[in-house]
Amino acid sequence: MKPQECSGRTLAFLGDAVWSLYVRYDLIESGQGRGTELQKKSISYVSAKAQAALYDRLHEEGFFTEEEEDTYHRGRNGNAGTVPNNTDPQTYRMSTGFEAILGMLYMEGKEDRIREIFQKAKEMK
Repeated sequence: MKPQECSGRTLAFLGDAVWSLYVRYDLIESGQGRGTELQKKSISYVSAKAQAALYDRLHEEGFFTEEEEDTYHRGRNGNAGTVPNNTDPQTYRMSTGFEAILGMLYMEGKEDRIREIFQKAKEMK
């Protein structure tokens, strides 16, 4: 299956898992704690607010390719259904767009680009 055949929401579903895996692996590999401590630290990367802020900053820098921006819009504009209580709809939609980019990159085997995005996220902390 190709990313172009998937809805933005489907790409975001995959991208959410990919981002979470990258964050969790990095926290464990760098010895940043155990159990509850790891969960709390991961939130600074995987929460909708953190993802939306990261996307916004990288977008302002012109970091994303045209294809990535198109995928962002597909994810952001998809029917989100319900929005979690702890975030506003705009932030949630932005994070969904960001996750769609990650899902697309993963499906295309562009893990170097995902690592590049993750490295930028770490530098911004």
